[in-house]
Amino acid sequence: MFDGYLWAKTLHIVLIASWFAGLFYLPRIFVNLAQETNLEAYSRLLLMAQRLYRFMTILMMPAVALGLVLWLYYGVGRGSIWMHIKVLLVLVIIAYHLQCKKLLKSFLEKTNTKSHVWYRWFNEVPVLLMLVVTALVVIKPN
Repeated sequence: MFDGYLWAKTLHIVLIASWFAGLFYLPRIFVNLAQETNLEAYSRLLLMAQRLYRFMTILMMPAVALGLVLWLYYGVGRGSIWMHIKVLLVLVIIAYHLQCKKLLKSFLEKTNTKSHVWYRWFNEVPVLLMLVVTALVVIKPN
């Protein structure tokens, strides 16, 4: 039997996990780019970062769309404060994703001014966001 809700939920979880894998890894590439002095290695890292960003964006779109389907069509969390907080945090995660694009552009244009240490701290942001969002979904505080 086909259960649209369970398939939407399953795909949403898989896509979110995959998107976050990119959000965890791309800033690690930025750490390496910020330290790299070898032009050939820099170019290779830059190509990896571009491909990863493109793939992350492809994953993000259906992940967010399925989240909206679960919320607006299936009613998951409808009227609950935890869902409103989660939606706000998803907007923050999307802003982080877009900030990664801006940072990638600075490496492409060779205008990056941030240190590898800054990128190490920047890399911690999606971990904290995922922790909070997961806690909201699992605990569902009122």
